[in-house]
Amino acid sequence: MWIVKLALDRPYTFIVASILILFLGLSSIATMPADIFPNIDIPIITVVYDYRGMPAEELEQRITTFNEFITSTVNDVKSIDSQTIRGYAVLMIYFQPQVHIDSAMAQVGAAVQSIRFRFPSGVNPPWVLRFSASTVPIYQLALSSNTLSQSDLYDYGIFNIRQKLSSVPGTLLSAPYGGVVRQIMVDLNQRELVANKLTPMDIEQVISNQDVTMPTGTIKIAGREYGSILNNSPTDALALNDIPVKTVGHSVIFMRDVAHVRDGWMMQQNVVRANGKPSVLNLIFRNGTVSTLSIINDGIVNLTVSGAALVQESREWPIWRAREGESRGRSCSRGETLA
Repeated sequence: MWIVKLALDRPYTFIVASILILFLGLSSIATMPADIFPNIDIPIITVVYDYRGMPAEELEQRITTFNEFITSTVNDVKSIDSQTIRGYAVLMIYFQPQVHIDSAMAQVGAAVQSIRFRFPSGVNPPWVLRFSASTVPIYQLALSSNTLSQSDLYDYGIFNIRQKLSSVPGTLLSAPYGGVVRQIMVDLNQRELVANKLTPMDIEQVISNQDVTMPTGTIKIAGREYGSILNNSPTDALALNDIPVKTVGHSVIFMRDVAHVRDGWMMQQNVVRANGKPSVLNLIFRNGTVSTLSIINDGIVNLTVSGAALVQESREWPIWRAREGESRGRSCSRGETLA
């Protein structure tokens, strides 16, 4: 009962302390971040290689094994997990809790770059990303259009949407689902190749020689100096059908005689449809310690509103549809058509 006696002996002290506790509690409530997911800081770095077409066994021998060896030299590594499938190699590097993750990312980036000379030609530099258990999808943004093709929708999702969301703190975008990735395809005519004693490697070499990027310099004529442009790279990919492949006597064999160059796309891996129309789905992830609710309310909602304004200005822009999942403890839809 000593605390009661102390309060009766010094009432003003306890009144001031009570008022101070009240103000501190109110200020804590006002400044406390409201979030629907906890921040689980597990130091993990992911290294992703993309070399499409190579079998999993060969990819493991030529890329994954070397990366496992070189990343084990990074400081404070706890364990390394790797997964290799056809065309992709993914390494998950787990670190000790006391690691400085920024320094670890720099070391991993330098380590994987130091062994690139061992890889097959054409292997792109890897993606070095930081993920944690709190990196979860919080928003779905669907794009559909009555006029744009699936390739245009995919390009709009991966280029335009990604640039707009780069200003929203705590967001991370994956590659869009649905759509097709644009590629210039060369369909070979096997009979014509055999008849003209050509191989697919000859066609590849001809295309590489006809698409050369190099500086052109200037030309000085009289007292003036002009910039020059060389005709060393076609402005239209379909113009590759008219390039010469081989000369036999006085006749020239063109690309269109043995192959057909077209504006196509890669093999489609997945399909997304909205109201029966081909669409593209962008998953927006929460990354870092930023509140999920602040990302949705302050960033993504403003982005969808600006996207709706673009739709109203031009019918050629995609239609934005968004779905916010499990926000504020319930599932609420923002899936109305904004145009």
